[in-house]
Amino acid sequence: MAFASALSEHPVTSLATGEVAGAVLEAVGDRPDLVMVTTTRPHAGALEDIAATLSAVLHPLAVLGCAAESVVGTGREVEETPAISVWAGRVGPLTPVALDATQLADGSWHFDGWPEPTAFTPSALVLMADPFTFPADDFLAWLGSRHPGLPVVGGQASGGRGPGGSRLVVGDRVRSAGAVGVLLGPGVSVDTVLSQGARAYGGPLTVTKSERNVIYEVAGVPAMECMVDQIRTHLSAAEVVGIESNGLFVGRLIDERVDRPGPGDYLVRSVLGADRATGAVAVDDQVPLGSTVRFHVRDAETAHLELGTLLADRRAEAALVFPCNGRGTRLFDDPHHDAGLLQRAVGPVPVGGFFAAGEFGPVGGRNFVHGFTVSMALLRPR
Repeated sequence: MAFASALSEHPVTSLATGEVAGAVLEAVGDRPDLVMVTTTRPHAGALEDIAATLSAVLHPLAVLGCAAESVVGTGREVEETPAISVWAGRVGPLTPVALDATQLADGSWHFDGWPEPTAFTPSALVLMADPFTFPADDFLAWLGSRHPGLPVVGGQASGGRGPGGSRLVVGDRVRSAGAVGVLLGPGVSVDTVLSQGARAYGGPLTVTKSERNVIYEVAGVPAMECMVDQIRTHLSAAEVVGIESNGLFVGRLIDERVDRPGPGDYLVRSVLGADRATGAVAVDDQVPLGSTVRFHVRDAETAHLELGTLLADRRAEAALVFPCNGRGTRLFDDPHHDAGLLQRAVGPVPVGGFFAAGEFGPVGGRNFVHGFTVSMALLRPR
């Protein structure tokens, strides 16, 4: 078998570690290329010992992992209670990555630790970052200028409650800052899935006046006036009530060359506020003049249907899954939603992952940090 995974909910760290290590060893044997371990907060303090035990038992080429609020296994999601999830795979050539970020005097960022050049052409980057010290948006833009088209999947570690609280694993080191990851090489085929769980309403609109993240006019009409009109015209009373808890969202078309854009072509961002005096709307994104935008709504039904559509007819022998920590039972009535839907679509393949405080994934060929999404890497040996 090329891949294996195991998940333990035993509250005693040593026993949980033994369970997952033994199960993975039995399934895939020793010396897998990559082992990924994620734990919930009750086991976070022992992450060094967990990683060391996995290395001693499995002898992998690389170990990657973090502590998170909740973790993912095959068909299962364990939210906030004690759990250790381990995933292992024979993925071929890979390169571990440990990154640090330094802000320069002009406000830009310098990144240390990127392996250049690599011994192979990478097929994907699996990345886990500390949300308090690592500017993931800036890094993804930096990476895009050097490796355009390289997909990034993963997310910001959700296990820390403040600066210094994150726990990131790469090799035999546990870090509390920066980012860790692994570059996957040509030995594995990576198919990315990003479900933003948002439904567009109304039609595509052109931004006719904007500055940075503030939209002043859409189609020649004050942005706030247009937004209110779209809500009244296209949303039901129940959906309008849902906006109070789920918020307002705008999707920006990433590739203006797309003739018939679908859900995966829009980058969905939150509306941060509106100014009644000017009619301006501020969003969590840079919106250049001439951008095509559509208003979006998020809800559990939309999220369910979109992910099901994206997973239809997909094939995989293993998967890495990174839902937002705003999903799970905070969004869906039933537990194990994303992991369960994946299992029904592609089968009970080995799955590992964690609930992130911001997910990494591509839209329109470019990588972004998202919220309320689920980012997946579906893997097959080449």
